[in-house]
Amino acid sequence: MAHTAWTQIAITGASSGLGRALALACARPGVTLHLAARDTARLAEASTACRSAGATVTETLLNVRDAPAAEAWIAGMPQLDLLIANAGISGGTGGVAEPAGQVRAIFETNVTGVLNTALPAMARMAAQPAGPDGVRGRVAVIASVAAFVAAPGAAAYCASKAAVQRWAEAADATERHRGIRLHAVCPGYIRTPMTAVNKFPMPFLMDADEAARRTLAGIAAGRTRVAFPWPTYAMARLAGALPPGLRAVVAARLPAKDVTQA
Repeated sequence: MAHTAWTQIAITGASSGLGRALALACARPGVTLHLAARDTARLAEASTACRSAGATVTETLLNVRDAPAAEAWIAGMPQLDLLIANAGISGGTGGVAEPAGQVRAIFETNVTGVLNTALPAMARMAAQPAGPDGVRGRVAVIASVAAFVAAPGAAAYCASKAAVQRWAEAADATERHRGIRLHAVCPGYIRTPMTAVNKFPMPFLMDADEAARRTLAGIAAGRTRVAFPWPTYAMARLAGALPPGLRAVVAARLPAKDVTQA
């Protein structure tokens, strides 16, 4: 695959779920993985697994909401071929008004946290020599098919994912002139600790390993939007096209997502 040319890869939220699966999918001899997460023990376990696959690994305890720490993390890398801004949190309304603290935490992590790593990475990449394909570096933002649905049961989550999805896709058009590519990755339901608490049906639920494979394949193919699986993506686009009033009525009939799921 084309992504075998990436030798310096940084991943946030790399200790579990999709982030861990992405790290393992990229791990091989000759690759240096810069893994960051908030949980020391889980990050160490993920790093050990990647080293067992032959990769060189640096592990950093990082909260992406800390802008100076995120910038320092990027600055400490000798080169950067691909940043996967994966760190994110989820939360629902529990069928009532969404708590203000949860709303702020979701936006600060899923939007500001993405920018805290993506913007320094892009500045760094712009100063690097271009590869044979003319690309100096790539930034993949993990959004969600939820970006296409204003779901009343997960208002902040959907809005935060929509923000980074739109930003990445719009920025890709202009950043190409600097030799930088951006990719908005919009997966459906993935079997992770984040989704394990959901009490509602999750159609086309996939394993994290499969989601990682599709993510990396889409990035390697140069797709600006990497959305999968297609039935979930199609359903999200259709649901997003419903009138807001009708969407609210439908959402009221579904089990509510719990408040504060990180």
